[in-house]
Amino acid sequence: MTFRPKFITFDCHGTMIFFDMAGAARAHYADKLSPEQMDTFIADFAAYRLDEVLGAWKPYAEVVYNSLERTCKRNGIAFDPAVAEDIYNRVPTWGPHPDVTAGLAKIAGKIPLVALTNSMNDQIPHNIKNLGVPIDHVFTAESAGAYKPQMRAFEYMFDMLGCGPEDVLHVSSSFRYDLMTAHDIGIKHKAWVNRGHEPANPYYGYTEIPDVSGLAAVAGL
Repeated sequence: MTFRPKFITFDCHGTMIFFDMAGAARAHYADKLSPEQMDTFIADFAAYRLDEVLGAWKPYAEVVYNSLERTCKRNGIAFDPAVAEDIYNRVPTWGPHPDVTAGLAKIAGKIPLVALTNSMNDQIPHNIKNLGVPIDHVFTAESAGAYKPQMRAFEYMFDMLGCGPEDVLHVSSSFRYDLMTAHDIGIKHKAWVNRGHEPANPYYGYTEIPDVSGLAAVAGL
C-alpha cells in the first residue's frame, strides 16, 4: 500500500511509547508469583484494562486501580492501592520504542502527525516530549470522553481535524484497541506495527511493518 494521507494518526502507548505495564507489574509482584504465575498475572492485567475502558469514561487512574484490583483478586494476591498509584504514576515517564524517533523524523514536516491516545491530558505531554519529534495534534480519551476501542474516540478526532476516515492513515500495534475499530469506522488505510502484542489478522486490511522506520514508505514518502 502507498497512500499519501492528509494526516497520519497514531496510537500512542504501545505503538510509539514503550508501554511497560508488564515491567511495572513485575516490579511489584515478581517476589509473590512464580514465572508462570507472573505471565498469567500480566495477561489478566492487560485483559482487565481493556475491559475497564469499554464503558463510560472514567479517569485513567481508576482504570489502573480497578483492573489491578480485579487482577489481584483473580490471582489470589492482596491488593494494595499504593501499588496502583505507583503504576499509574509511571506512565508519563515512559519513552519511545527505539525505532520511533528516527521513523517519525522521516515524516515530520511533510504530513501532519496526530496522536489519538487513551491518556489523560496532564500525563500525555510528558510521553509526547519523550518522542523527540513534534506531534502536530494530540487527542486524548479525557477530551473525547471515550477510550479506544470505542468509536467515539475516533469520531472526536475526525471532528477536531475536520476530516473523515478516508483522509487518514492510522497506525497501531493493536487490533483490539485500534485497528478493528478503524476498520469498522471506515478507515481504509491502516498500518499495523507488529510489536508482537497480538497475532496478525488480515481480515482488517492493513499494511504490516516491523517498526515505525517503515512507515514513510507506506505513506508515499
